[in-house]
Amino acid sequence: MSEKITLAQGSGGVETKRLIESIFAKHFYNGKTQNMPDAAIVQGGNKLAFTTDSFVVEPLFFNGGDIGRLAVCGTINDLLTTGATPIALSCGFIIQAGFDVAKLEVIADSMAQTAKEASVQIVTGDTKVIEPPQNGSSTAANSAQNPQSNIFINTSGIGRFDFEPLQLENITLGDAIIVTGCLGTHHATIQSARMGFSNNIASDAAPLCEIVQSLQCSGVHLHAMRDITRGGLATVLCEIFENTPYAAEIEEAKLPVLPQVASFAQILGLDILHMGNEGNMLVFVPQSSAEAALKIIKACKYGQNAAIIGQVGNVKKPVLKTRIGGTRILRPLMGEGLPRIC
Repeated sequence: MSEKITLAQGSGGVETKRLIESIFAKHFYNGKTQNMPDAAIVQGGNKLAFTTDSFVVEPLFFNGGDIGRLAVCGTINDLLTTGATPIALSCGFIIQAGFDVAKLEVIADSMAQTAKEASVQIVTGDTKVIEPPQNGSSTAANSAQNPQSNIFINTSGIGRFDFEPLQLENITLGDAIIVTGCLGTHHATIQSARMGFSNNIASDAAPLCEIVQSLQCSGVHLHAMRDITRGGLATVLCEIFENTPYAAEIEEAKLPVLPQVASFAQILGLDILHMGNEGNMLVFVPQSSAEAALKIIKACKYGQNAAIIGQVGNVKKPVLKTRIGGTRILRPLMGEGLPRIC
């Protein structure tokens, strides 16, 4: 019988120390210190990027990743959108008593491997163990039906600026708009897992360090970047251009979408433009740099499906030019975007 997490392991005592040493220190230890201070001292500069995010995805394990990879990728990519080089992450775990220790180790190892891939260190963290919901409550019923979902992760990250920071205010009329990968892939993966569908769709969860740093080192003039996550492309574009005198004009025929994701969305009546990703960015560059930027992105590990999808035009709201020649005004996602993808 596999070992289970107990309340004692969240008490801060011996059991907590053993849990940290047997799993977290084992996977996250950076070799620089033997002790575990309350805060980590990391190399920084005059200006740092800082972000935090929490992850509560169900199921915890899915085709192409898990909650651990998701947590690291999400925070790293948020830093990258500012033009910062990610240098350190923290991780906080809230674990329900009874959670399988073997699964926790798989998650921790996944986080460590993803951080290593991105050349980022996980330098500090925290663990809390909570009691299971009381019998008879709706939460308890949900917990019993979804025994894997009883863990939540918060990751914070800091990054240094080796180049000028990127801001959405830098976007100008005429800029080319590039997406670094196919739309809706992560959303379709999670939805498939939740509904018990068997297909070959895999999450695009990935750290996009190579793409961003290759663009920066190439000399291509980057104006801005934005992560495409919850709410999908349409929601992100609406947020970017909410208070500007111009907006995005994108073309439906140029949107990169995997055939199996397009079929999945059609079957369920989902809108690709409202389906999220976890390894996809919007990149804004001058038109004169668009083809050069696209070539650089496509040469990177996670950029083979990148595409120029439109430009910043003299329109009041983001619009989609449809395949049949019409124009559709893009709206942000309304209500709850099912499933919870991160």
